[in-house]
Order: sequence, then C-alpha cells, then structure tokens
Amino acid sequence: MKPIFSTSLLTYFLAPGLVLCLALCLALGAPAYAAPEPGTAGISQQQAVGIAQSVHPGRVLSVKQKGNVYRVKSLSANGEVRIIVIDASSGNVLSGR
Repeated sequence: MKPIFSTSLLTYFLAPGLVLCLALCLALGAPAYAAPEPGTAGISQQQAVGIAQSVHPGRVLSVKQKGNVYRVKSLSANGEVRIIVIDASSGNVLSGR
C-alpha cells in the first residue's frame, strides 16, 4: 500500500508553510512594549528609576507599571526595602514607604 503523503510533499510544502505561518504570527502579534497613550508625554521606566534613586538611594529590585504609576522597589544600604510610587505622566513622587 502506498502512503498518501510522501516525504518530499512534507518537505517542500508543509515545512515552508509552517515557517510562513509562524513568521506571520510573530510579525502581526501584539507589540512587546506598552506604547504610551496618544497625547500623553509620560516618563520612561529608566527615568522612574532615576527619580526613585534620587529620593531613596539603593539597589533597584524591580520596576512595575500599573496604570498611571510606576512602583520601584529598592533595597537601601542598611537592608531596608522601600517601594517608591511615581506618577508615570508627571514624574512626581507619590509615596515612598
């Protein structure tokens, strides 16, 4: 009995089709970064880190953006962990506990 699909059919038609499908999925997928909303000139994550370190110097452990604020977690020289909350649109420090 002869197989329905031969090796050459799989090699020449199926593999390039899968590669093309994968390339299209990657190209048309969501961007890898969150673009700022139109009309708002906010600060970058790097700027938020700089602002946080100017208020409370230390080693930055993490930076997360939630809504319109950055939460910068840092470790001070004496071992104290602080979370500095910074407004993402103005760069103002909202809290530093």
